[in-house]
Amino acid sequence: MTIIQGKTYDEERALYGSRGLLMKDCVFDGPADGESACKESSDVSAADCRFCLRYPFWHCRGVSLSHCTMEDTCRAALWYSENIRIADSSLYGIKALRECRDAELTGCGVRSPEFGWMCGGVHMENCTAESEYFMFRSEDLTFRGVELKGKYSLQYVRNVRIENCRFDTKDTLWHAKNAVIRDCVISGAYLAWYSENLTFENCVLSGTQPFCYCKNLTLVNCELRDADLSFEKSEVCASLTAPILSIKNPLSGRITVPSVGELIRDDPESRCVIETEKRSWPVPHESAPAASLPEG
Repeated sequence: MTIIQGKTYDEERALYGSRGLLMKDCVFDGPADGESACKESSDVSAADCRFCLRYPFWHCRGVSLSHCTMEDTCRAALWYSENIRIADSSLYGIKALRECRDAELTGCGVRSPEFGWMCGGVHMENCTAESEYFMFRSEDLTFRGVELKGKYSLQYVRNVRIENCRFDTKDTLWHAKNAVIRDCVISGAYLAWYSENLTFENCVLSGTQPFCYCKNLTLVNCELRDADLSFEKSEVCASLTAPILSIKNPLSGRITVPSVGELIRDDPESRCVIETEKRSWPVPHESAPAASLPEG
């Protein structure tokens, strides 16, 4: 392995096509403003380095970054690369990760709009992230101990596991398929519309109009806060641990909940059974009017 230490690079493709390279305490910045420092490289590592220039790791295989900083000027840092390990680092440039495979991030701070688009096999653990359209159209994802703040997150994702995370983001998990979410706190409006095969276990979920137009939705021991007009047109099996503001025309399945502030049934296709602590509300007759339940 070649070791480079304490160097500054600013030229175009400064280390293009490197093989078996370790960079330590290096800086990628300067008046030449060169791009693509490590493009087309393999088995490259960086420790305690600072990246200020664009596109440093494109078309790379085997990238390991530790205690590095990618400044906000380091746009599109990792694209079309695979076998990536990033630890205790900061990724601040827009579009930091895209169309990459097999990427593991631990202890990282991400502040990157459009982070993680069209990736596969991404694992994030004990990270923080701020991003719009976080992980758009990605698949085979695992998140553990991640704190996320953003908008329109995890849309069109496939095959996802989320555990012990806190997400503050709206329009989350739209059109998502095959996801298990456990022991999480998720806040934000319009959760998981048009999703398929999602399971939530022991979660606290808040925001208006959650879970509309879902297929094969399961909630186990979950709490829905500030949730009105919930489950519209959805196939749902849910056990809820706290009262809910309102439920509107769930398509099919069964919902158990301590109480419902308002049950809206003005759609004859709504065939879901609603069970509260005081009574069961079976499938209504097609001509049944909307029902309103007092709390408790």
